[in-house]
Amino acid sequence: MNVTRIVDLRQQRGWTQERLAAESGVGLRTIQRLEAGQDASLETLSLVAGALRVEVRDLFAVIDDAHLSSRVESLEARAEEQQAGRDRIAAAWRWLYVGVGIVLSLLAFTLGPYGLVLFLAYWSGGYLILLAIRRIYLEPRLEARFPLARSKRQRRAQPTPPRPSDVEATEEAR
Repeated sequence: MNVTRIVDLRQQRGWTQERLAAESGVGLRTIQRLEAGQDASLETLSLVAGALRVEVRDLFAVIDDAHLSSRVESLEARAEEQQAGRDRIAAAWRWLYVGVGIVLSLLAFTLGPYGLVLFLAYWSGGYLILLAIRRIYLEPRLEARFPLARSKRQRRAQPTPPRPSDVEATEEAR
């Protein structure tokens, strides 16, 4: 059995078990079992760690199971790979919008007064259409394809605090 820090992390945020269950998307009974030190799947641990905004490894005081330690490292590596893949696809859509906009802007300069309408319509209306496509079409597909990754908006809304090991290293440096 591994000793978890979930109770401490939850209490630092001032959350109840019910709040942690709601934020992480797992059941209350699962949170209670985790806090009692019972085992859980890596996916469940990943959801709880995401809600607490810590790495999965930071949920444990000590990971005494070598197999679990390697699985946690593998999960963290997969999460980083998925985040990079999701960011690449989101960036490709942005560059597509900009690329088409540049071509239409160059074309707009040759059309005289109608070109100004085309220019303004694309850069204002096109942006609104891009936002709609992202929210309605792209985001759900990215969520399904990269379940361990978060959108830029989610990362801004929930910034990851420094890991405890980083804080300790900073304090030691002082």
